[in-house]
Amino acid sequence: MTAPSPAVRIVVADDHLVVRTGFAELLGTQPDFAVVGVAADGREAVRLCRELSPDVVLMDVRMPGMDGIEATRLLAGSAAGGPRVLILTTFDLDEYVYDALRAGASGFLLKDVTAEWLFDAVRVIAAGEALLAPAVTRRLIDEFARLRPTPDAASTAALAALTPRETQVLRLIAEGLSNPEIAARLTVTEETVKTHVSRVLNKLALRDRTQAVVAAYESGLVVPRSHRPG
Repeated sequence: MTAPSPAVRIVVADDHLVVRTGFAELLGTQPDFAVVGVAADGREAVRLCRELSPDVVLMDVRMPGMDGIEATRLLAGSAAGGPRVLILTTFDLDEYVYDALRAGASGFLLKDVTAEWLFDAVRVIAAGEALLAPAVTRRLIDEFARLRPTPDAASTAALAALTPRETQVLRLIAEGLSNPEIAARLTVTEETVKTHVSRVLNKLALRDRTQAVVAAYESGLVVPRSHRPG
């Protein structure tokens, strides 16, 4: 008989009591989740994560004291390989989410999310995937166009390690395509796409697809539409 998989250990960080309590109680209804702690600011979130070693942190961006971006940077840079961070944001996509993704977050979650989408999001992040929907990719592109018009030299140089097909896959990831969509575009199997994605992440020393999107735009491989000639 196969032993049941261990529950996904979760910390919820938000400075609003109702929000963090609500998310914690909702997540607690799932048999494969275990909410091991709640935090009212980034500093407390970092402390709890170092004490409790959760798998996933739901992290608000704007919190007093240490905000969610700095907390994410500290956790993502942990030598012990800290938890995966899922950013909590408002409907209009917090202006600081771009910085949080660069700090090492694995995706975003809207605060008015449905229960099922919340559960799916946590499972996706816990499984090592990134959560970056096409709509949010478009908003990130807008941020790149506004904040990062000049390609980063180090990021550009790193792309030399990729094969032409891997470069093509990275470009499609940056457009927000899923593995099945990339497979259809390139007329290959989904398993082949997974292999290419894995190699791209390994060669560029990236944690997940979210960081791949950031790398693609910062290197100039993909140019925001507002910066394309004509």
